[in-house]
Formats: sequence, structure tokens, C-alpha cells
Amino acid sequence: MKRRMTNKEIADRLMEMSLFYEMEEVPFKPAAYERAAESVADARDEAAALYAEGGRGGLKKIPGVGEGISHHIERLLAKGTFPEYVAFKKRYPIDLLGLTAIDEVGPKRAKVLYAKLRVKDVDGLERAAKAGRVGTIPGFGKKTEANILKGIARLRQAGGRKILGHVLPVAERMVAELRAVPGVKHAIVAGSIRRRQETIGDLDILVTTSAPEKVMAVFTGFPEVADVLEHGPTKTAVRLANGMQADVRVIPDESFGAALQYFTGSKDHNVIVRKLAIAKGLKLNEYGIWRGKKRIASRTEEDVYEALGMPCMPPEIRTATGEIEAAQEGRLPDLIPYGAIRGDLQTQTDWTDGASSIEAMAAEARRLGLDYMAVTDHAKTLAMTGGLDEKGLARQAKEIDRLNARFAKEGSSFTILKGSEVNILKDGSLDIADDALAKLDMVGIAVHSHFTLSREAQTARVIAALKNPHTDVLFHPTGRIIHERDPYDIDMEAVLKAAKAAGTAMEIDAYPSRSDLKDLHVRMAVALGVKLVIDTDAHHPSHLSYLDLGVAIARRGWASKADVLNARPLKELRTWLMTPKNKRK
Repeated sequence: MKRRMTNKEIADRLMEMSLFYEMEEVPFKPAAYERAAESVADARDEAAALYAEGGRGGLKKIPGVGEGISHHIERLLAKGTFPEYVAFKKRYPIDLLGLTAIDEVGPKRAKVLYAKLRVKDVDGLERAAKAGRVGTIPGFGKKTEANILKGIARLRQAGGRKILGHVLPVAERMVAELRAVPGVKHAIVAGSIRRRQETIGDLDILVTTSAPEKVMAVFTGFPEVADVLEHGPTKTAVRLANGMQADVRVIPDESFGAALQYFTGSKDHNVIVRKLAIAKGLKLNEYGIWRGKKRIASRTEEDVYEALGMPCMPPEIRTATGEIEAAQEGRLPDLIPYGAIRGDLQTQTDWTDGASSIEAMAAEARRLGLDYMAVTDHAKTLAMTGGLDEKGLARQAKEIDRLNARFAKEGSSFTILKGSEVNILKDGSLDIADDALAKLDMVGIAVHSHFTLSREAQTARVIAALKNPHTDVLFHPTGRIIHERDPYDIDMEAVLKAAKAAGTAMEIDAYPSRSDLKDLHVRMAVALGVKLVIDTDAHHPSHLSYLDLGVAIARRGWASKADVLNARPLKELRTWLMTPKNKRK
């Protein structure tokens, strides 16, 4: 049976087409193919499934995929390629995606490198640069050659986009220090970090200040800075030690709101907003909204959006996926606020593979202001963690009772819930007996084995486990680890519908490399009325601080506070957990 082409593979082909058209300086087409590529990559459903169900009409449900591009995708699914792509690859048999991932190399330079030196890929470029041949090409020079070699080294060291939870602390620390510089009025990170995307390409920081020289001196002096790429009074660009580029832009105070809207993005969101401005006879850019030569809004984002007849949208949902229509129609979601989570419902301790005791985890949870936490150590068939069997869970329950009694004696209402991360076996049964599960406050279930089952078998397996009368939450529902392990193949829509019917909640795992459920699935869950929990999957006390990363995912998925069970006080959460599953709301 022929393997179906994945959305990522299709998106890569479309992105190559965008780059090829940019190489040839063809107008409009590069942007059209780039948007289609991004939409396919982010699509909730596989293009192959959409095509199987509705032909090219099904493909056109993906934003940015019109008549021509749907025809290309149809050929990709049937043949693995399409004539226009073949023609470009015949003319330019190069790894255009790989080459353009390097600083200093865009599509046009890739074309020149192939024409002059027959460079086809990154390895070939590295050999040519090390041999001193790149610097001999007119328009390149020795400095560009050296920068290309640095770029190749950084690319290999960085390994691409960085995970939000790994980058956000660095960005927040930089912004805090820039805000402390005398003369600074505003300092804020924009771009994909402000939108809290799960992976980050670079950092964009906007500053308004009366002392730009001081700002740039502080910025270039950060210990994270490895190289200064550009230094000026209004823009400075650096390369961080982790391989990322970070830019600081000093902007006029009167343009702050317009610049923040522009540099926050997303690109697709901004395209639609600009079109709305044009339709009203206005012009929108990073300096403001203009009627002719008169600037009518610019100081705040609220002013900018109000001038276009709609309220300001939270950055996390500015993705051109219905938020503008919702704003125009007065139905923007009331997103769950940061800091709303009352307790963490997935934590591991040194009873299995955690680093710290139950007491130490509870102490950190209390320090962070949480009202409760659940201990959910692994169950017995996950041998590598020393998983607990039924007797082990009973012993652990006594320790939790002891600690809760001590908290109560101290006058604290903080409560530890008894839980477990139970393994879903290959046939959908659980590795802990029902009578033991019935004694727990909360039961989480998860897939930890047999990741390569077929889509049908994996889906049936998980749904069977959801139906167990004692299961409360499906932990890290797709099993992915960003940059390390792909999600297992599962029909998430079918799983979410089964979870709704079974009265089982779905977890948003806030641990940075998991971020699972992802935002598209969260939005689907919200639409179906499936309850969510936001947990850290903490294996160390420091991990408990990840909760707001999970809140970011929930916000990107249009979730409200009412959608999230552990945004409730403990009494209300207990009521839900104790309600028979077929009556839960």
C-alpha cells in the first residue's frame, strides 16, 4: 500500500514553490504559496483525508488553498509531485529549503550559487565557502562567505525553531532589564512570543525611549548575546548563544500601538487587517492608520482596531482563523486568564521517576499560590519508572493522608489529591485494577507503549480506555514530544467526541516539549464541550511554574475559564470528579 503524503511534506513542496517563484521574481505567487504552505502545515485534518472525503472541494476548506493549489495538492497525493514543481526542480536541482534556512542566503542568492558554483545543498555550500570560492562571486565577498559559514554552524547547533517554554524566560528577562533603563517608557516582546506560539523563530522587542543609545548598550551587553549583527540607534540585531536572532527596535512613542500590532502578527492576520483598512479608504502600517496624510490612530492597539470598527483581539488568537469575524460580530471568546489555574493535576514524585518527595512538591505548589495538587505517579507496567502497583498506591495514599492531616493542623487548606498516571494497554484496558482506581481521587490515563499502531487501532484503544468508569483525564493525548517524537497516529476528532460522551476530560500538558493537546485540538474540544485540565507533568518542583504555558495553549485554542476544570476551587473540582461520568457537565 502506497504511503500517503503528510501535511508537512505537502507544505514543504508548496513552500519550495514560493521560494522558486521568489527566485524568479514572479509577483504575488510567492505570498500565495507561502500562505497555503503554512495553512496546510497547521491544518487540523490531513489533506489526504480531506481529499478522500470531498475531492478538491475538501482541500479548498484549508485557508489559502484555491483552485490552482488544490490541483497541485491533488497531484501530490496521487503522484508525489506536479508538473510545475518538476519543471522548477529540473531547472534548479537544489535543496532550496535547506539553503534558504541559512543567514545571508535567500532564493536569489541560492540561484546565483547554483549558476556560478553548482551548489545544490548545505554541504556543498559549506565546502565551497571553506574553499574560498563563495567570496569570489560578485556581490558576495569574503565577509558574506564568512557569515555563511557562521550561519551553517549556527543552523546545525540551533536545530531550527526553539520551544516557547525554553525561550520565554530569556525574553522576559531581557524585557525586564530594558524597562529598567532610564528613559524607557515601553519595552515589550512582539512576534510569535507575544502570540505564545509553541515554537519561536526569533525575538522582536519594541522599545519607546528618550535614550536609545543606553538601550542598545544594555541590549548588546546581555550575557546571552554571542554576536552583534547590526548596531544602530533605531534597530540592533544580535545572535544569541542558543542560535536565535534577537532584534530591538526603538520606535516613536506616538506609533507604539501601530508598531506593536504590526510586529505582533501573525502575517496572515495582518494581511486581512490591512485589507479591511483599504476597504474603508484608509492605510495601515507600522506607524499608524492614515486617512490621506492624516494619522487617525497609532498610540495603542485598541485605537488601531477601534479605527477599523472592532475590538482589540488577544494576541494568542491573531492567526486569521476566524478571530476577525468574531471581533466584527461581537463574539470574541472570553479567554481564560493567566494565573487562573488553582491546582496542578499531574505531578510525579520520587515514588517513581520524579526528582523530589511528595512533601517537597507540595511545598513548591503552596509557594506558588496553588490550592491543591494531585500526585499522579506512574503505574506498574511502565517498568523504567518503577511504576506503582495496587499495593504501592495504597502505601502512597497513607503518606498523602499524613501530609494532608499536617496541613490541616497547621491551618492550611492546601490539599494533595491521590491520583495515578495509569497506562493504557494495547487492547485499551488499564494496568491498575478497577477496585484500586475507585479509591483514588483522580485517575489519569496515558499511552506509553505501542506508538506505531494503525490509526484505527490506536483510536479504538484510547476510546476504550476513556470509557472506563474510573478514568477522569486523558494525559498528553497525542504522545508527541516536540523535536523528539512525532505524535502517534490517532483520529483526534473521534477521541474528543468519545471523551465528551464518556465524561472524560482532556489534558493540556504544559511541559514545554509536550504542549499536548495543541491549540487546534483545544479549539475542537471547546467546540464539542469537552472539559480540559491544564497540568505541568512536573517531575521536579521547578516544573510547577510551567502552568501558564498551558494557559497559553488554552488561550490559543479559544478556551474560557469555564472550559478548564482545575481553574475551579477544590470543592467544585471534587464535585465533578465524584459525579457519575454519564452525568458530568
